[in-house]
Amino acid sequence: MTYEECGAILDEIAETLPKDLYRELNGGIVLEDGVRYHWYAQNNDLYILGVYVRDNLGKSIKIYYGSIIRAYRNKTLEEYREILRRILVHELRHHNEYLAGADDLEYYDDEQISKYLASKGYTIK
Repeated sequence: MTYEECGAILDEIAETLPKDLYRELNGGIVLEDGVRYHWYAQNNDLYILGVYVRDNLGKSIKIYYGSIIRAYRNKTLEEYREILRRILVHELRHHNEYLAGADDLEYYDDEQISKYLASKGYTIK
């Protein structure tokens, strides 16, 4: 999947989701070309695929093309479409939970990181 194909697929997916999910997402969805590693990554083996951003410029979602390509090699376009859909829905859930004052998905993400670290022999306190 090329960067351009990734952008086109993300646009298609975004158009199929309910518009209410995007309320107050004034920075939109941004496709970044680079790779982003999680700060707990051991040997650069844990990629950040997407992130929900709240800063002084507003609220946006960043999707990391390079991370997706490294984490999911040799997939078909349809497989990438499903991966991108899961990532976008995940980040939109962060956005909507933030608007609702909830953070259930943050707890889930923390659990996943704890499992990853445990598999490497580490723990978070």
